[in-house]
Amino acid sequence: MSDRYDVAILGGGPGGYVAAIRAGQLGLKTAVIEKAKVGGTCLHVGCIPTKVLLESAEVLLLARRAGEFGVRVSEASLDLKAAMDRKDRVVKKNFMGTESLLKKNKVVTIKGEGRLKAKDRIEVTDPAGLKSEISAGAVVLATGSRVGSLPMAPVDGRIVLSSDDILSLDRVPESLLVIGAGAVGVEFASIYHSFGSKVILVEREPRLVPLEDAEISEALQRAFARQGMEILVGASIQGVRVEGDQAWTEVLVQGQVQRYHTERVLMAAGRKPNIEGIGLEGLGVAVERGFVRVNEMMETNVPGVYAIGDIVPGPALAHVASHEGMVAVEKIAGLKPHPVNYQAIPNCTYCHPQIANVGMTEAQARASGRAVKVGKFPFIANPRAGILGQGDGFVKTVSDATGGEILGVHIIGVLATEQIAESVVARHFEATALELAEVVHAHPTLAEATMEAMFATDGRAIHF
Repeated sequence: MSDRYDVAILGGGPGGYVAAIRAGQLGLKTAVIEKAKVGGTCLHVGCIPTKVLLESAEVLLLARRAGEFGVRVSEASLDLKAAMDRKDRVVKKNFMGTESLLKKNKVVTIKGEGRLKAKDRIEVTDPAGLKSEISAGAVVLATGSRVGSLPMAPVDGRIVLSSDDILSLDRVPESLLVIGAGAVGVEFASIYHSFGSKVILVEREPRLVPLEDAEISEALQRAFARQGMEILVGASIQGVRVEGDQAWTEVLVQGQVQRYHTERVLMAAGRKPNIEGIGLEGLGVAVERGFVRVNEMMETNVPGVYAIGDIVPGPALAHVASHEGMVAVEKIAGLKPHPVNYQAIPNCTYCHPQIANVGMTEAQARASGRAVKVGKFPFIANPRAGILGQGDGFVKTVSDATGGEILGVHIIGVLATEQIAESVVARHFEATALELAEVVHAHPTLAEATMEAMFATDGRAIHF
């Protein structure tokens, strides 16, 4: 046994590296064990590269509309290699920044695969296969998740692609069938439709983005249909057969099997937590339904062993993992951190149009037994949205009819992922709809749409 640390973190994704930085700030001797690169899925094959390509798609769409703004440009076209190169540069810059922050906070990064040997010991296997051990006063498990798959549609990395694979295409496929219309599926559908692919989007549930409020799902489906995508909801994949450089996909739609011929198929049907092979069984760490069981301080049932991020129940989001990591190490350091407020988590999807939410859907609020008030305000009535030439979409708020507390906010439209922030703050502090409405909002801004939607819960919207 060579080195002793106050904290050892298994996994260097957005949960693990943020936990490590916070531990370093608190003066704890800290090590991060990462088998690939710090930053994890989010930085290298998830959040960041996907959003870079989505931004390229947005710029392309805007350039094609430049004439509406009185700007003359030659015909806009995509340079995929340049877009991919920019993606790689942005990822590299963020990666270098993450490494620098870890060094700044005196965090030791150990490359290799870690496995718990005891609650205070981790065996590390480096890339050459050599084994060593480190010991630590506390261990934080932050091993993240991996792309899911379906047995009837096995990913081969060539024709049937994972969300990792599709980030490195060298040309835009003429046609693309996307399996799964959650956040990952609709984002890649947006990217490649904008880039020029004929996109077929298949979702098993009766609507797109099924975790969103029903009105948001309906609005997104209308928007995608107007853009020219083919949408199949309530549809199940029966099988995918690769033939040469293309694929045939059989889809059960309204009781009938239909066959679709496309150049590429994208598997975007969820993710699986990485809990295998890290030593949970040997220590008796409790696992339920494939997730590590933790309390509000992110402690497992084994003293000194914590778990965060995609391997614990809750939203599998980078920002959630980061906050869970900070809670865990502050607890380890002897502080009294506030638990993560899972009732005030922003969910953002960067398709076109963007969607974002916090809190309950209208259906969830009603199912909880509450009497609710709903307020809506369309962006077509918002001057800033008009200036931007993006008047589609709306803000919808759900509040308690008795006390007025904001229960949920749902946005579809321009920069929805930025607009949601003030509603997250309001939800976190249990503000009422009218309390947020009566905060003076600058004019002209998109944020005024949220203010007006809050007023609308009381029948007081001014501009609609």
